[in-house]
Amino acid sequence: MKLVCLFLLSLLTFTAVKAQISISGKISDTAERKALPNSSVVLLRQSDSILVKSIRATGSGEFRFSGILKGKYLLLVTYPAYADYVDELEVKDSITPVVLPLIGLELKSKLLETVVVNGSKGSMRIKGDTTEFNADSFKVAQGATVEDLLKKLPGIEVDHNGQITAQGETVKKVLVDGEEFFGDDPTLVTKNLSADMVDKVQVYDKKSDQAAFTGIDDGQREKTINLKLKDSKKNGYFGRLTAGGATDGYFDEELMANYFRKKEKLALYGILSNTGKTGLNWQDRDTYGQSFASGLDVDQNTGDISFTGPADDDLDTWNGQYSGQGYPTVKTGGLHFNNKWDNDLQSLNGNYKYMNLSINGNSTTNSEVILPDTFYYNNSTQKFNRQIIRHSFNGVYDLAIDSTSSIKLQADGGTDHKIDNESDYSEALGSDSSLVNQNTHTISTVGDNRAVNSNLLWRKKLGKPGRTLSLNIRENYSDNTSSGYLYSNTEFYTRGLPTQDSLIDQYKNYLTQNILVESKLLFTQPVGKGSFLGFDYGIGINNTHSDRNSYNKSGDGKYDELDSVYSNNYQYNILTQRGGLSYTLIRKKFRFTAANDVAFAGYQQHDLVADTSSHRHFVNWYPNAGLQYSFAPQERLSINYYGNTKPPTLQQLQPIANNENPLNVVTGNPGLKPQFANNFRLNFNDFKIFTDEEIWASATYSFTSNAISDALTVDDTTGKQTTQSVNVSGNYSLGANASYGFKWKGPDMHFRFGGSVQQSNNVTIVDDVVNATRSGTYGADFGFWKFKEKKYDVHIRFNANYTTSKSSDDPTLTTHYFTYEIEPSADVFLPLHLQIHADGDFNIRQKTPVFTSNNDVYIVNAWFGKKLLKNDQLLLKAAVNDLLDQNNGFSRNVSSSIITQNTYTTIKRYFMFSVVWNFAKAGTPAPRQNQ
Repeated sequence: MKLVCLFLLSLLTFTAVKAQISISGKISDTAERKALPNSSVVLLRQSDSILVKSIRATGSGEFRFSGILKGKYLLLVTYPAYADYVDELEVKDSITPVVLPLIGLELKSKLLETVVVNGSKGSMRIKGDTTEFNADSFKVAQGATVEDLLKKLPGIEVDHNGQITAQGETVKKVLVDGEEFFGDDPTLVTKNLSADMVDKVQVYDKKSDQAAFTGIDDGQREKTINLKLKDSKKNGYFGRLTAGGATDGYFDEELMANYFRKKEKLALYGILSNTGKTGLNWQDRDTYGQSFASGLDVDQNTGDISFTGPADDDLDTWNGQYSGQGYPTVKTGGLHFNNKWDNDLQSLNGNYKYMNLSINGNSTTNSEVILPDTFYYNNSTQKFNRQIIRHSFNGVYDLAIDSTSSIKLQADGGTDHKIDNESDYSEALGSDSSLVNQNTHTISTVGDNRAVNSNLLWRKKLGKPGRTLSLNIRENYSDNTSSGYLYSNTEFYTRGLPTQDSLIDQYKNYLTQNILVESKLLFTQPVGKGSFLGFDYGIGINNTHSDRNSYNKSGDGKYDELDSVYSNNYQYNILTQRGGLSYTLIRKKFRFTAANDVAFAGYQQHDLVADTSSHRHFVNWYPNAGLQYSFAPQERLSINYYGNTKPPTLQQLQPIANNENPLNVVTGNPGLKPQFANNFRLNFNDFKIFTDEEIWASATYSFTSNAISDALTVDDTTGKQTTQSVNVSGNYSLGANASYGFKWKGPDMHFRFGGSVQQSNNVTIVDDVVNATRSGTYGADFGFWKFKEKKYDVHIRFNANYTTSKSSDDPTLTTHYFTYEIEPSADVFLPLHLQIHADGDFNIRQKTPVFTSNNDVYIVNAWFGKKLLKNDQLLLKAAVNDLLDQNNGFSRNVSSSIITQNTYTTIKRYFMFSVVWNFAKAGTPAPRQNQ
């Protein structure tokens, strides 16, 4: 019996010893790879963060925990002056000791502390204004795209058009290894790069190159995402080839090919499609939709540029976009090259793109116009046929001259050739529904827009840390021409009976040229520990010339009689000298910046036809300030203010009537003053490491002095309007949005809740009476997603908005309505490499007293696919677009004194069969097709 007891005791002791294993590792500095002796190493129980064991690293940075039981743990490593390190780990068995890979600690940022979080449930680093995610820590399906990955990241949303919102702001750029990929075209990156190629996803506010170099904030910023690729994925080629044919003549042919060799990247793409889903990404429209001269809008840094290109050309009214209206056919392609050489002292990034877009369709617009003493209705129908041929390029060359100086040269430009043919019918009805006027209107135009823009930045470090000198010079040139024929016949009625008519039959040709050259010299000087002063001076020249000619038809049928009322030759030149002072203070937990520039601007306006000129001088101010405070490494608050002066555009100034719409004649106002806008923004974010919770919140407020608005005069008897730009007071807008997300650990589901508020007050003048329209939109949204590898991937997003608008013209008339949007999406992965995908976009719109029709839309898209070949490289897919055939084009807009509803032809149901071949080498799986 004693022997039996002794045997059992020995067995239990042996079993207990076997159930406990060791965890060991080594700690070093990431920069110099040196050991960090005496680092504090803490092991916590993951379920409740209770301390299990703690130890100090040896002199060589090594540590070892013994007697650790099977389970899930958190490893916390700290060392003075270095960022804290947290790692999730799991002891899966009682046999194999856990040997951790080398743990690298990073020095705390000079600006703010850094926290690094690793592990399967999420990896992120917050450093300054950059949030960095470890891509491998977020579960996505095999073959998923970057877009699929982004949808999983805290604080990031991707809508059904591919538009990305991060921390409540629209993402303007998506970079690859810090460089542009096909220019400002994020969807070519997010829809074509494989998620498993990405090592890190960085989200930050990209500042101007000069501000990034000097550390002096100039107010310029763009929400940006940078994808840092894994070193193992930077060699080889990959791409996707798609061929699809559908019912009703729809087709979709795509090619995307990439060749990466270390720092060299080559890529090309080509698209031939009429489905409206490819080749017309949101950012490309945003960037080039108003031609390349759109970059001449007011710059928050320079403040003096106002020319906005052909979007202000009253004859060439189409901006070259496809916004979902009509039926498009697109042929587009592009080339990309990027390389670094000479030990990274030189780099070149270049992109070329071509697009041939044709659109045809029709639309119906209904509106209510509110006047001080009455109101009336406008109804119109339009038929259009449009085409644009576009060539665009952009490039960046960087040269490090030596260790203290560098040069960066950027250039972009292109050409647009546009053809636009439109025919319209409209009628105006009085408040008693009696006919006031009716109009038939046709216009055919041909336009050519050309632009070349460049920017040169020279940077020099002057020995002492923080002492720098930099010079930025930029140039913009645009040349826009348009010509065409206008035919308009209008009949006016009194008490329902015709009383008069008006006929316009003209040929028009317009020329608008702009040349801008400006410079900024900036010197920074440290004035103490973490304190810097900046001194800047710049000069800018902005010259615009507009020559507009309208010709009536003579007796012999030729258009050779100049109409002086609608013709003009005008010059508008601005000379600005600007200087300022800035101060920056950097401490461990906060950063403060304050700056102010003053500009002396001289405006010269010359009417070459009337031979009159005016000279005006203004003093413009450009203040900005910002405070960023870190409560904890992962909890941050920032407050920013900036003010900027915006001068009127040439089209707002030019004293010429525009009769392209004879029922709404627009004329310039040479006496306009510049407007000054004050802008405030507050941002807060917090990420809970151990509970996987996220909080993002932001608020904005802006008000404008001498805001440039419209003065509208309406003839009650004819319904004819005259509009002129004027300065008003009282314009403001405010907004706020917040998002809270968390992971429900039990069912392994992610939830996100959000809300938003947008309010504005817009002042116009209607029949010499000041009219203030107060509008508001209040929204709430909810979303959740759940993923199980090789089983399913489910997303659902719900959004509800309440819109209200009231005009002081008639306070008794209030517009208010609800809209709801539900966006479900699901992928089911079946045996035999089969996959089912479905997504929906359900829009429910409340009827209003003015618009009583039912405009609810329930769009369902789906596809069924079979994957073949190694790594599922080949996909055979049968798809349906708009299964319920309910895609009725619709939009509703509330603005000052006008409520408008628009319906239009758009792409509806079709069935498509396609073959998708994903090809890759060097172990880079190509992305799946989810469109």
